[in-house]
Amino acid sequence: MEWRGLDLKKFSCGFEVTKEVIGGKWKGLVLYFLMNGPKRTSELKRIVPNITQKMLIQTLRELEDSGLVSRKMYNQIPPKVEYSSTKLGESLKPILQELCQWGSQYAEQEYAEGEFEIAQPEEAS
Repeated sequence: MEWRGLDLKKFSCGFEVTKEVIGGKWKGLVLYFLMNGPKRTSELKRIVPNITQKMLIQTLRELEDSGLVSRKMYNQIPPKVEYSSTKLGESLKPILQELCQWGSQYAEQEYAEGEFEIAQPEEAS
């Protein structure tokens, strides 16, 4: 069989791969909140500000397809579904924490007092 290179993905650097996997408006945030333990869809909807139900489900599916999140269904009525970060997803924890720290420092430097508020993890979860 001749290889034609049709499935070859080309990236300019590793950051571009990372951005493809966790980029976008919601993926990093959803993954960040799953780092503190499994969550049901309704819990994530409550703690991720302004995300629609449709976008949350789509984001969770994409993270699951990438191997960063696992979905566990419980055989009960009413149905219960729980999402958690996988071992691969957990490997991003120090990176996401560093990004949070950087964002906080940036906000303190660039915004005037009273122009921003960053919820503490215990407030968010």
